[in-house]
Amino acid sequence: MSIGVIGAGAFGTSLAISLAAAGRDVVLWGRDAAAMAEMQSARENARRLPGAGFPERLTATGDFAEATAPDTLLLSVPMQQLETLLTDNAGTLAQKSLVACCKGFSLRTGEGPVSLISRILPQAQAAILTGPSFAADIARGLPTALTLACGDKESGRRLQEQLSTRNLRLYRTTDVTGAELGGGLKNVIAIASGVVIGAGLGESARAALMTRGFAEMTRIAQALGARPETLAGLSGFGDLTLTCTSTQSRNYRFGQALGRNEEFAAGTTVEGAATARAMLGVAERHGVEMPITRAVTAIIAGELDVGAAMDQLLARPLKEE
Repeated sequence: MSIGVIGAGAFGTSLAISLAAAGRDVVLWGRDAAAMAEMQSARENARRLPGAGFPERLTATGDFAEATAPDTLLLSVPMQQLETLLTDNAGTLAQKSLVACCKGFSLRTGEGPVSLISRILPQAQAAILTGPSFAADIARGLPTALTLACGDKESGRRLQEQLSTRNLRLYRTTDVTGAELGGGLKNVIAIASGVVIGAGLGESARAALMTRGFAEMTRIAQALGARPETLAGLSGFGDLTLTCTSTQSRNYRFGQALGRNEEFAAGTTVEGAATARAMLGVAERHGVEMPITRAVTAIIAGELDVGAAMDQLLARPLKEE
């Protein structure tokens, strides 16, 4: 059974490599046809994953029809581009199994990726693949565990079997809301963690921020109907740990740049910045306090400097843990 991967960034390419190495026929699509033809010829994504060769059963293409011919498609595009992809290609995608491989929430609607898919393409089978993972590790065949969340248990079981490989171990859940929130909100806390280290506030401060950030993630998740154990799993606590402690994380590096008052690489996708803004509105509508998310939003907008944000967080009323 073949699999299509829509989006030839580092993560989409790494998934395509892992699946093809495991014996699946995989078609990897990117919007730049010339770049995809070059990848197919060179047998690597030299820009995003240099040195990670393509297995024989991986085909790179700029032909959207070819890439979307399989019944199972992995959508590895930035979160803020997902709605356009779905609406522009609704006729092609409507009957497919669509697995979102992006993290965050729509700035326009506040929806997560599965919620977007289910609203725009109600006949499609929607799922999300999320958890602690770096593209370079997956492409190198290093062991990685992820959460596959699908509201339909049997469809989730089928996708779990289809997408698991020797190095990629998938754990299944039906708690789509929890998986969406864990994967999205950890990027916000990663930005805050980067700010702490970039500003020279120390490892102890980062540990405290990660802990309180996890409590913040759990509060909003429960308010939105997610299960706490989902947040304690790979898609929440696991991803939080990885993203808040490694410079491989774009969100963490972005936070470091903010903390140092330095420019960040233009054009780099930082999902946590949009997620912070989107989720702050959701939290306000549900009456949930998210002080770290609020501080991150204000720092990015230039409304607070790091010192003032830290003062606000430390001045909050003392309470039980």
